[in-house]
Amino acid sequence: MARSGGGRRTSEETKERLLAAAGEVLREEGYAGASARAIATRAEANSALVFYHFGGVDQLLLAALDRSSAERMAMYREVTARASTLEELVEAAMRIYRTDLERGYVTEFSELVAAAVTKPELREEIRARSEPWIAFIEHEWNRVLGGSALGRLLPAREVAYGAITFYLGVNLFSVLDEDHSRTEAVFGLAAGLAPRAKLLTLRLPRRGGNVGWPPDEEEGA
Repeated sequence: MARSGGGRRTSEETKERLLAAAGEVLREEGYAGASARAIATRAEANSALVFYHFGGVDQLLLAALDRSSAERMAMYREVTARASTLEELVEAAMRIYRTDLERGYVTEFSELVAAAVTKPELREEIRARSEPWIAFIEHEWNRVLGGSALGRLLPAREVAYGAITFYLGVNLFSVLDEDHSRTEAVFGLAAGLAPRAKLLTLRLPRRGGNVGWPPDEEEGA
């Protein structure tokens, strides 16, 4: 990015460096280590600029989460769009989890959720940021399994809640599962069960002979 005369960084460049540094510190040092000084040092900036540009450390961390969340959403929409069966949906979920784990996104989100336990002012912020992901999971579940016996047995909203709960729990469980073998075993179980549930994933015929009605349409409509 271009710099102003004299080689000084532009305001936008400084903000971008602070956002990148905030994400890195949160993933590597945790919320407790994400001080204005630690973030600014990594960004090679004055710590006062954290407050000047973002209003505080929490606001900067939330902005960093927003940025990574937008990037992930765009990437994962492409991943799940290719899934047309339960097996492929499970494979997509495994890929998303592994990518988030490898890049530290699981830790990033979980650290802020943990911080919200003792900082009530963060709770609504985190809750609002989880809603797009709940809606994303709900949409993909309905897209692939809506109108099937399994889709009706396992409502999309509850599946989405379960997925988010698992996502958060994985980060805590990693303390006991350092090589990720136990977590991978859970995905292995899901991958093994998916083909056996094939009959449950067939879309049921609607009264009148139509097949595969939209999941949110009333049967009597």
